[in-house]
Amino acid sequence: MTNKISYLDLQAQYNNIRSEVLAALDDICESARFAQGPVTAEFEKAFAAYCGVKHCVSVNSGTSALHLAMRCLDVSPGDEVITVPMTFIATTWAISYTGARPVFIDIDPDRRTMDPTKLEAAISRRTKAILPVHLYGQPADMEPILRIADRHGIPVVEDAAQAHGALYQERRVGQFGAMACFSFYPGKNLGAYGEGGALVTNNDEYAARARTLRDHGQSQRYYHDEIAYNYRMDSFQAAVLNIKLARLEDWNAARSRQARGYSELLSGLPVKLPTHYRDSESVWHCYVIECDQRDEMRSHLMEMGIETGIHYPIPVHLQRAYASLGHRPGDFPISEEFSHRCLSLPIYPELTEEQIRIVAQVVEGAVVRQSVSSN
Repeated sequence: MTNKISYLDLQAQYNNIRSEVLAALDDICESARFAQGPVTAEFEKAFAAYCGVKHCVSVNSGTSALHLAMRCLDVSPGDEVITVPMTFIATTWAISYTGARPVFIDIDPDRRTMDPTKLEAAISRRTKAILPVHLYGQPADMEPILRIADRHGIPVVEDAAQAHGALYQERRVGQFGAMACFSFYPGKNLGAYGEGGALVTNNDEYAARARTLRDHGQSQRYYHDEIAYNYRMDSFQAAVLNIKLARLEDWNAARSRQARGYSELLSGLPVKLPTHYRDSESVWHCYVIECDQRDEMRSHLMEMGIETGIHYPIPVHLQRAYASLGHRPGDFPISEEFSHRCLSLPIYPELTEEQIRIVAQVVEGAVVRQSVSSN
């Protein structure tokens, strides 16, 4: 058994920024500006600039950001929103919260994001929006998606919850759709110390409405214009995010080096590795391999002290919560096969080259053991 290698080590990250974090939190306590205070406005300005957009509307979770995007587009009962089944379920929660129906199309087997060749056939007169997901830090293939959306006059919302800083055609994700939504859940590349999220956009009207909707529908204090929500970001989370945002590019670069290390060490094995694309730069929120006997592989790594993840074991269309949609196994075969084969290896900025080498050796050992047992 190796020394334990965690799937994610937030404690190591905290140790590097501890003094800054504690000082920032103390400043907030001294100011007593705890909810949507000045530090939150500072973060919104900085994150909008980082994404290359005019507006950032901070909220209390990525799920809330997606919900507000649907509300800004007036998605409502009877409408349809096209997305993918291989995603975290928050993507579809946002659609369902409005009373609309999620319509799924399968993923591309290599990019693992929305397959543009399947998009046009899913569009109907009820389609109100298209919601591609930048999965694992890999941007969706936005050019053909936007071309089809523009031809039909349908807005696109980017689910960028896992893709802070990712590039597509040399532009940061968040710049392509009518709006884009980010999560700052602690394990994300840019993670808060609690829940957090943001909606970004270049559209002044969407930004203004999102700001109103997140704050009880108030156009001014105690004047409520429509049914809305308490989706505000607290100042503690904004303070942490301000500190981390200054380091995000370095952290993403470290993840890219680790991904290259994994790909070099695992090449030649009978496992499918993530594909690198010339048109984009992933930020490697997850490094996901595909393998036969995935569960046996995962058990072997755990026995050797290596934690892994599965993102995600059940596609959304087969979740019990969406049984009413009537989908059956086989409806989206690429997503379903991928869900049975995907395995996320440890990746985070503080992971060492030696740890990556150990993980790769254990994966190779598991492959050899599986091969022997099958003969």
